[in-house]
Amino acid sequence: MVPSAALSTVISDVTVYAATESGPQWVSGRDVVVEDGLITAIGPAGASISPEAFAPGPGGSVPRGVDGRGGHLIPGFVNTHTHLQQSVLRGAGEGLPLLEWLHCVGEFTVAATPEQTYIAALAGGLELLRSGVTTVVEHMWPNSSEQVHAAALRALDELGIRVVFGRGLADRADPTRKWGMDPRLVQPLSEVFAHIDELDKELAGSRIGTALAVPNPRCLTPEGMAAVRDYAGRTGKTLSIHLLETSTDEDMCRLHAACSAVEYLDAGGLLGPRTLAVHCCKLDERGRAVFAERGVAVSYNPLSNMRLGSGVAPIPEMLSAGIDVGLGVDGAASNDTQDMLLALRMGAYLQRAAHQRADLLGFHDMMRLATRGAARALGSPATHSGLAVGDRADLTLLRFDRDFACLPVREPGATLLTTGSPRVVDTVWVDGEPVIRDGRSTRVDERELVRMLSHMQ
Repeated sequence: MVPSAALSTVISDVTVYAATESGPQWVSGRDVVVEDGLITAIGPAGASISPEAFAPGPGGSVPRGVDGRGGHLIPGFVNTHTHLQQSVLRGAGEGLPLLEWLHCVGEFTVAATPEQTYIAALAGGLELLRSGVTTVVEHMWPNSSEQVHAAALRALDELGIRVVFGRGLADRADPTRKWGMDPRLVQPLSEVFAHIDELDKELAGSRIGTALAVPNPRCLTPEGMAAVRDYAGRTGKTLSIHLLETSTDEDMCRLHAACSAVEYLDAGGLLGPRTLAVHCCKLDERGRAVFAERGVAVSYNPLSNMRLGSGVAPIPEMLSAGIDVGLGVDGAASNDTQDMLLALRMGAYLQRAAHQRADLLGFHDMMRLATRGAARALGSPATHSGLAVGDRADLTLLRFDRDFACLPVREPGATLLTTGSPRVVDTVWVDGEPVIRDGRSTRVDERELVRMLSHMQ
């Protein structure tokens, strides 16, 4: 028995989605001990906890023990792609194809103020947490305003979520956006790199780290690619890039560079184990072979691809080729939610419809995509699926009885995949800290957030 004084948290008598030698499985009647942000023990209920752990602390503070009876504990989800500034643009450009939609949303991006960015990041980040997300890869569009970036970071820090913060960059200007970026958003790369260096100093010791966010391969010149390659290699940062969401990347690269989009990036040295390619609906067999050889990971964003009519990413083919695939929700102007549980379901169903096979991407497959799928690209080892001793305590406690539409629970995985919603998310821990309790933020005044959103124009 671990002395109660040494415990940070014990989640008692819970059903755990546990890593085992034969793969992840549900194990009932377990105590999970968390100390200093890590899982330090998983054992039979009652063997790892003293009754004192459930007693209120000094001044009536929250007890360290959490009664997990009837609950299901899973790893926190990793949302591999979103644009949180869009959380105040839900429904924007409905019915428009990608390039026209980008023009619509782009005008807001140019005009976004720090206050708008703060509120949007707070709303989008909280919605992610309430759907069980503990880590988010935020892909910011290029913007020269340091105040805009600071506003987004302030909101994310207040929420307590873990963040890979992609600082946007581009060095080819083109008002049409077909072979370059909106000129109003282009900034010298040297200034972008200097800003990232400053952010790294400011964010040291926090739950937020930085990455490089490239809108698409059309936005970088060969010289720009070389600069990004050198900076990313020197700093070891993740490079997130939209790629082949539609045929535009391919068409424009062949027109202007006489090669495919994958060949263009490969020649520029931007394809490697820390590259996270987003969407890839049009990634062909040759491209998949290059990705597998270079170790590139893919972020699969099914709901956005459906909404914009972009297509269906060949996920089973990617997995068969040995490509790492993570799950993303994309921005709330193309999804239009930040609900990871909905992305989990639709990610499976879209592939089943496209391939006319009901046995594709079952619960265990989708859980790996949603928790560990892009781990290596984000700088973490691609380890086991499920929870194990030594894992970071980024956890989600589900209670299916919070939603009668999930009952009865015949099999927890099937229930979560087919009927799960944010209503069943009871508690979310990041680094062992409960940032969501009883489905609500422990850090943010949600009523005040509603007031701020209601008064936005």
